[in-house]
Amino acid sequence: MSLIPADQHFAVIAAILFLSAIAFASERTVVGQKITGTVVVILLAIVAANVGVIPHSAPAYGFIFSYIVPMLIPLFLFQADIRRLAREASRTTAAFLIATLGTVAGVIFAAMLLDLSQLGTASELAADRREAGVVGLFASTYIGGSVNYAALGEITGLSADASFFSAATAADNLFSAVFLSIIALIPGAHWIASRFVAHGDSSASKMAETTVTASSISYALATSAGIVAITDLLCWWLDIPSWRYAIMTLITVSLATAVPQIRDCFAGAFEVGVALSFTFFAGIAAGADIRAMISVAPLLIVLVAILLSVHLAVLLIVGRQFGLTIPELLTASNAAILGATTAPAMAAAKGWHDQVTPGVLVGVLGYALGTFIGTALFQIW
Repeated sequence: MSLIPADQHFAVIAAILFLSAIAFASERTVVGQKITGTVVVILLAIVAANVGVIPHSAPAYGFIFSYIVPMLIPLFLFQADIRRLAREASRTTAAFLIATLGTVAGVIFAAMLLDLSQLGTASELAADRREAGVVGLFASTYIGGSVNYAALGEITGLSADASFFSAATAADNLFSAVFLSIIALIPGAHWIASRFVAHGDSSASKMAETTVTASSISYALATSAGIVAITDLLCWWLDIPSWRYAIMTLITVSLATAVPQIRDCFAGAFEVGVALSFTFFAGIAAGADIRAMISVAPLLIVLVAILLSVHLAVLLIVGRQFGLTIPELLTASNAAILGATTAPAMAAAKGWHDQVTPGVLVGVLGYALGTFIGTALFQIW
């Protein structure tokens, strides 16, 4: 039980918005400027959920994930410049493949060090199948996000063990939130950032200087909602739900390229997207139930810590050798670990405007690769 019950929907939303407001306010302080509002809202939500102020799960979070998150993509992409997209996306795609390599290396290394057959309690799963299932499960979720996690839970049979799968979900949520906090801090670590090629910031990738009005925000929200609605209709009609974000990106980028004047007409869309993305970060972080994870499967903590440490080491070491920049590498890593929604949100919050569209695209690539690679590792193991 939490101080704010899960069924008090407006109270939960109010709490999430309050945490977001505190995070934005913290950026006016010296500490807040260094760790960024993104990190602050994640840490605040983890603490608030685990001390019992807000619930770990609530219908209000489902509202954010189902209705707010899809609208973030068009809001961020109204500034997309297709003329720069090919070059930017190709470099971020290379970074994403390195991030994928890091995840695979990390899960294999962790599995070789640890006895994963002891995880889980479902008697119908043999020990070797359980170990293989954990390998495939965490490889998939840290290549494409939660979409792949759910799929591998069914493929491996691990979802049949409710207590273990709940603990695994908590570990996934918690460490994803912590990892997002860590990569958000890396650009401010001079001893790391100084070892990488400087990230270019041409005038073409900067935000347009326009006047934000109530009407411009209204136009942006209406168009964003319309794009999501059209996308969902197409996915339903063609029976291709997994292509949702790819189609959404295609429609928005095509519109932004064909009618560049919308940058002025939709002034403020980007800023609204950043504000709403903080509610998403808070919703993800609130799902991290530390007590459940420790009590049911403490070995998962070690597993995910090793996996993500290797992932980050491979990302930075190999990425530096290929001359990739910190924003490209971290956007790709974010897309791999958390998916196509958080990558553009972090890029927007950090001011990496040229990484917003590539972040969505490589996140969609992760949806395609995650289930395939996770299943392959499960079968091989």
